Amino acid sequence: MALEAKDRPQTMEEWLNLLSSSQTNLTELILASDVGVDYQNLENLLKAQLWKAADEETTRVMLKVAKREQQGWLNNESIQNFPCTDLGTIDQLWVKYSDGHFGFSVQKRIWQVVKGTHYANQRTYINFCKYVGWYNKSWLLTNQLTFSTNSPEGHLPGCLLVWLWESFENKFENKKDDWWDIISSLSSKLTNCDSLIYKGFINTKNLK
Repeated sequence: MALEAKDRPQTMEEWLNLLSSSQTNLTELILASDVGVDYQNLENLLKAQLWKAADEETTRVMLKVAKREQQGWLNNESIQNFPCTDLGTIDQLWVKYSDGHFGFSVQKRIWQVVKGTHYANQRTYINFCKYVGWYNKSWLLTNQLTFSTNSPEGHLPGCLLVWLWESFENKFENKKDDWWDIISSLSSKLTNCDSLIYKGFINTKNLK
């Protein structure tokens, strides 16, 4: 608020524009990490809507956080041990820059819509994959994903998950795990993290 009346907004429109600008600044996310991972490149890619590069960067940083770079994929244990802070940063970046169209929390909501649980069977997972556009008569491969917002809701990030059925034979050390358990584990992790993920972060209007 300026001291001089002449320096203050003179119309309702000017006040609203000023308020809108302030709210925009408040939605900036803190790129927090419990393990020292830098998310600036991921934010830059998402801000530029370079969805394919952002998906690949998401895979890279998640493997780095989980110390699974050599294996090249995440298993149930690594997801359950994934820091909530880092998962929240990655998810909120995707949600913010896709205007709520992409993100792990979006996928979690869809998983709940199809009645997905920790003990879900393959049919439930197929229903989920149809919803997010990962299954159309057959399983999509990573190079068949649609890297644009014209894709179904929750379609991205997908490379880290879709890769699992491309490499089914060497996916898990623990063979009792089914490959569709990953989305179940991720949904469960997000639920457990909810109280922490959104604490200290400023939600955008589209976060659910």
